[in-house]
Amino acid sequence: MKFEHLVEINDPMNPLVDTLTREQLWRGLVLRAESPMMFMPHLDECQILDREAGSFGRRLRYGELVIEDRVHLTPLQEVRVEVPPQGEIAASSLRMIIESPTNAMLLVRFCYDDGTGEHTDEANAMYDEFKKSAYQEADIDTVRILRQLAAEGKLDASLLN
Repeated sequence: MKFEHLVEINDPMNPLVDTLTREQLWRGLVLRAESPMMFMPHLDECQILDREAGSFGRRLRYGELVIEDRVHLTPLQEVRVEVPPQGEIAASSLRMIIESPTNAMLLVRFCYDDGTGEHTDEANAMYDEFKKSAYQEADIDTVRILRQLAAEGKLDASLLN
């Protein structure tokens, strides 16, 4: 199943929403990749295995399930997570792409590919719709957490150096 959606970060037409800079948003998306337990309460453990220029490997543990993946960083543009096939898990990916259609507007495009293709039978199609809804809710929650961290000054560059 492939699925993508946009989450609005800044909208110049909505003065009630606190704005984030591209840099704050970037730092927040990297934080989600480096410290995913802050964003996924069902994740039991995350270990950073190695770091290279522009990427790092992780080992994630959800109970008995352990998944190794690789995070690729394109500064101020994209965080891409690639999960190679392992055990009964198909290759999959998540891309979080920062978009700015205008100078004042900022969006994140979340692109999922779970490696299973599109289902046409009713049961699996219904399960796909459930997963899409769960992904979307988790991504909206991620942005809520990023807004909170930014409001607390925790995504400021001076704190991260």
